[in-house]
Amino acid sequence: MGAVFGASAVAVIVLMFVTWVASVFLSDVSIVDLVWGLAFVIVAHTARAAGDPNARIDLLTALVTVWGLRLSGYLLWRNWGTGEDKRYVAMRKRFGDKFWWFSLIQTFALQGALVLIVSLPVQLTAAGDDVALGWVAWLGVAVWLVGFTFETVGDAQLARFKAKPENEGQVMDKGLWRYTRHPNYFGDFTVWWGLFLVSLAAGGWWGIIGPIVMSTFLLRVSGVTMLERTITKRRPGYADYIARTSTFFPWPPKSSSASEDDDTGDFDTESFVAEDAPDASSAPDSKDDPS
Repeated sequence: MGAVFGASAVAVIVLMFVTWVASVFLSDVSIVDLVWGLAFVIVAHTARAAGDPNARIDLLTALVTVWGLRLSGYLLWRNWGTGEDKRYVAMRKRFGDKFWWFSLIQTFALQGALVLIVSLPVQLTAAGDDVALGWVAWLGVAVWLVGFTFETVGDAQLARFKAKPENEGQVMDKGLWRYTRHPNYFGDFTVWWGLFLVSLAAGGWWGIIGPIVMSTFLLRVSGVTMLERTITKRRPGYADYIARTSTFFPWPPKSSSASEDDDTGDFDTESFVAEDAPDASSAPDSKDDPS
């Protein structure tokens, strides 16, 4: 077990340190966004190599690889040529000459630690016993597929919507966005609960820490909460979207009359317009305001 966890930790430390050095030379901390999904892929393959091979860890590695490469590839395509994220620009101005060391701890080390925690189901499975795949594991695959579909389709629908100039400043409320204001975050949430189910028989209940931490960040720390914190002040005209659309979990939209009577939603949060809508990236320093 120690070999799996140790190898995974070394792999993440090396990846994050190399990425940090590259960010210093490029003067762009935003490149950390691109390795968030890739880091999970590296952990999965490292854990698999350090542990005993079996069908369950092979399946988990394949699922994590598909999810992680899609996410990193999408962010590379979306962010190419856009310059450093405005959040990091603000941090750079705030900390001045100390920014690089601050970013090493606050951004790169923090995200590396979260990768290791969230990926616990994979690491525990690699270090655990070889248990035949049962119905719970295949249920996990089905849950993962639902999440991956929401995440991928949600990103694609938003990208197509934003590509049309006439949609600038308009609410994205079509497709999956009609049923949840965060289809991609919901997808990310569902992916990791599915992976936990796949791992359960071999990895044990300790693996539940991973999806719980991911869910907490998505719902309460850097996902929904961070993204919707200031939308009311900037986009007060889009309250109707909030009133009729579920914040996180997909649900049929409320009718106009019902939304007038009940505009509480799932959380006390605000709406998204085209330039404010999130993508599927779910790192702790959420980079999901592609305006």
